[in-house]
Amino acid sequence: MNKDTMEKLVQLRLPGMLRAYKEQYELNNIEEMTFEQRFTLLIDAEIDSRHNHLIERLIKNAQLSDKGASIEDIKYYADRQLNKDLIEELATNKYIDKGENIIIIGATGSGKSYLACALGNSACLEGRKVLYIRLPDLLTELNLGREQGDYKKIIKKYEKVDLLIIDEWLLVPANEIAQQYILEIMERRYKAKGQYFVHNFLVNHGTSD
Repeated sequence: MNKDTMEKLVQLRLPGMLRAYKEQYELNNIEEMTFEQRFTLLIDAEIDSRHNHLIERLIKNAQLSDKGASIEDIKYYADRQLNKDLIEELATNKYIDKGENIIIIGATGSGKSYLACALGNSACLEGRKVLYIRLPDLLTELNLGREQGDYKKIIKKYEKVDLLIIDEWLLVPANEIAQQYILEIMERRYKAKGQYFVHNFLVNHGTSD
């Protein structure tokens, strides 16, 4: 194993290739492999490494309230009245491309936020930019942004993501200023993405988990 080559891979920031390079020397049949076969393994390892890093970054940036939520772990109990076929269709993320919105309805504790985060994770795994926020936090952020001169920058942040998840949607009536904020985001996303926004997700009409 050439240490100089390893150092160069570190300098070039090729962690996937470095790991695969080390692993090749642990293979018993390494000498039986052609140069092209070994080189292909190195390239594939680097591509996988970069893909995994991208997914990790997207999930981190999404700021989901439940980063571990997944479509596969959803429980379809009878009292939750969840439409499995519909949820699996949503997991394909086609609704994002179509510019469609989702509203999740259900009683407190029925799993609305979990399903929203599961759909958010599904979008991240496909390489899409997702952002989750509670509506009260969003309104507070916009109020502060207007006071501090960062309003347009904040609006832009919510405009450019592929999937915007707004939880705790209108649990209390919105005043005139809050309505203006919401309308602004809707209008910006409609112009930028062909959709208004994806808000407080769901398809749940159950009562409790």
